[in-house]
Amino acid sequence: MKHSAIAGLFIAGALLTSPVFAADKDLCAGNLQIIKDFETSQPAISENADDNVKAAREKAEAAQKAGDEKECVSITSNLIEKIQVRSPTNK
Repeated sequence: MKHSAIAGLFIAGALLTSPVFAADKDLCAGNLQIIKDFETSQPAISENADDNVKAAREKAEAAQKAGDEKECVSITSNLIEKIQVRSPTNK
């Protein structure tokens, strides 16, 4: 009985950890879409802010293409947080 319980824990652990890696990929793509939507729906932001958003989006897209999903998620999450702080209606 002990052996089957331990084996079950290892199998459950393996199954639970695999979606985490896929989640980064999905989160990166989702965050990029949120940023693209923001860019197209907010024409009234300053040119400097627009340049910052574009630069961060391009950096995140480059990280995504390089396969660095964690970096992409980090960049996009920080950018979305800044967008929400400055424009609370976009939450």
